[in-house]
Amino acid sequence: MPAIPTTTSVSESAVIDAPFSAVWHLIKLQDFSKFWSKLEKSEFVKGASPETDIVQWTFKDGQTLEVKQEEHSSIDHYITYSVISAKPELSYTSVVSTIRAYPITSGKHEGQTFITWTGNFSSDADASVIQDAKFKRREALEDLAKAASKN
Repeated sequence: MPAIPTTTSVSESAVIDAPFSAVWHLIKLQDFSKFWSKLEKSEFVKGASPETDIVQWTFKDGQTLEVKQEEHSSIDHYITYSVISAKPELSYTSVVSTIRAYPITSGKHEGQTFITWTGNFSSDADASVIQDAKFKRREALEDLAKAASKN
């Protein structure tokens, strides 16, 4: 059966009913298990270079991902990370993701937070990978909203 042509990027967004500081405080790779219900733990990889932030995410289904922080801006409020290894192996070569948060400063959502979570996959990612990434991001953003509203 031929592969279904698909875009190799995903972008999900949400308005979170919590102050910007409560949301931004949770957006650290090593802290994702504090809000994302699919994660059992998230912790720095021991022995990684001190200049390189590498975090291992252990999912409740047993999958592990090592993610490397590629960029971080506390001025523009985003982090970009890539998956550098996975067990079991992924069906695609690479993905680079960015999470960006914006304080909503006016209008009916003033005092809340707008957040985006994008992913750009290598061309060998198929439609099922993109769909899975879409739904995982949506679930994680819902979890983030619940965690941020508790703060």
